[in-house]
Amino acid sequence: MKILLVVATEHEIIEDKFNGCNILITGMGMVNTSIQITKELMQNKYDLVINMGVAGSFSQDYIVGDVVEVVEDNFSELGFENGNDFEQFSDFVIKYNVKAKTNLKKVKGITVNTVHGNEHSIDEIVNRLNPDVESMEGASIFKVCNEFSVPCIQIRAISNNVEKRNKENWNMPLAILNLNKQVAKIIMEL
Repeated sequence: MKILLVVATEHEIIEDKFNGCNILITGMGMVNTSIQITKELMQNKYDLVINMGVAGSFSQDYIVGDVVEVVEDNFSELGFENGNDFEQFSDFVIKYNVKAKTNLKKVKGITVNTVHGNEHSIDEIVNRLNPDVESMEGASIFKVCNEFSVPCIQIRAISNNVEKRNKENWNMPLAILNLNKQVAKIIMEL
């Protein structure tokens, strides 16, 4: 099985765990990710794309260090204002059924350009979409893989709670360690 691991930054992957897999480091955000994965999928064929990275959690059900599978993702900022209301373009809600399922908790994600760190905007997005987690790349990878008909799964480790920005409450090393252990286990079980 030819597998492509897609990560935003080199800090999110422990490369020696993944001999035999191709690794694509895209850079942060939707634009970088879309460009890089599109170029890669135009040049190479894969049986599975695994998007791995960290995420912030909106839910008390998922704590720092937990690893989850995002099974639904949403470009939460693509839409229009209609008076006081925000309306979303339906084409940008991605519900992606994957061939390779995991035993991880299944969550609903949003993909954002600006990570939430303001209590008012956090309340607003929770009321509008009720996401479990947020990332800056996930929905882009789902969308591109869907266009190329390549099976894709998104695995995220919780690095922080989504709250007023407080990096003292983050634990990137724990999230990255757990993420890499879990993705290595998933690949071994394929």
